[in-house]
Amino acid sequence: MPRTSRRTAVFTESLIREMSRVAARYGAINLAQGFPDWDPPVELVQAAKDAMDAHRHQYAVTWGAPELRAALGAKIARGLGVPVDADRELVVTCGATEAMMVAMMTVCDPGDRVGLFSPFYENYNADAILTGAQAVHVPLHPPHYRFDPAELRQAFASGLKAFILCNPSNPCGRVFTREELLQIAALAEEFDVFVLTDEVYEHIVFAPHRHTYFATLPGMAQRTLMGSSLSKTFSITGWRLGYVHAAPEIIAQARKVHDFLTVGAAAPLQHAVVTALNFPPSYYDGLAAEYAASRDVLLGYLDQTGLSYTRPEGAYFVMVDISPFGYASDVEFAHWMAKEIGVAPVPGSSFFANGENRYIRLNFAKKPATLHAAGERLLKLKR
Repeated sequence: MPRTSRRTAVFTESLIREMSRVAARYGAINLAQGFPDWDPPVELVQAAKDAMDAHRHQYAVTWGAPELRAALGAKIARGLGVPVDADRELVVTCGATEAMMVAMMTVCDPGDRVGLFSPFYENYNADAILTGAQAVHVPLHPPHYRFDPAELRQAFASGLKAFILCNPSNPCGRVFTREELLQIAALAEEFDVFVLTDEVYEHIVFAPHRHTYFATLPGMAQRTLMGSSLSKTFSITGWRLGYVHAAPEIIAQARKVHDFLTVGAAAPLQHAVVTALNFPPSYYDGLAAEYAASRDVLLGYLDQTGLSYTRPEGAYFVMVDISPFGYASDVEFAHWMAKEIGVAPVPGSSFFANGENRYIRLNFAKKPATLHAAGERLLKLKR
């Protein structure tokens, strides 16, 4: 029997999804995989039902239903502060997962070098492998997860074709300052590098921090491919609706990649989500406030345990230092914690390039009752 491809041998399945299965096995509260345990807004659910009743069952336009692209373009334009050509600057994808893969395959050839911060969302390494690109990691140094400008310059100078930027950052919760982003932009300009941004947590940012869209920085609109999704903003992670926004000449190529990867996102859900894109600004303010309250609930329990953690500035994850427990393997600790404590985390090594074993990631995209139940169990970790 012939062997499978070499690329499949050099990465594992997602530890995040594995820990969801571990949580189910032990009946643990799942604070591993980042999805909310509440329903989307009722108006959005009704819009999905209406789309089904309106017989929206067949293919939409490959790169996105026109009404969705129009509503999405208007939303992006409000954020960027510049007009968006919905017919030439957008491609709708099956979630941000596909959006980032489309972006990578659009700009990179096999053998190209792609920079990314470590810790990183685990898909980025796999995207590089599947594209045939070589990942170049730049450390974000715990516990504050700042980068060293000299290390960043060294990575860019090594011959990057693209740099991946997740902001706000999964897993560490950093919201990069405008000054930090300008440093990245200057290097992208100097070394002629594309920047692939993952901005799915754009609306989950905690005061006094503010989100800056990378494409709004001087000179960056023409070299930025912004990947994002509607999943986190509207609590519809299972709908798998994402997009890439970029200059028309880039999107013309990205649409071809998307077409042959997935053809298109689910048609009835594309029509339904237009309703959410027309929500007023108060919706986004409420979203950030709700997540800030959830963050404070979980951190309150962590404070009682005495464990060290990094306070999230955005997104809905917190990195916790488990080194006092003395485990050589954070994977072993995560399984023990799910079984004995009743709360499932993600082993931090899933996100680091250097074999880091000191951390777990918890998510607080849960109802208050869920977080309080998890928090009471976490108190058994008290040092």
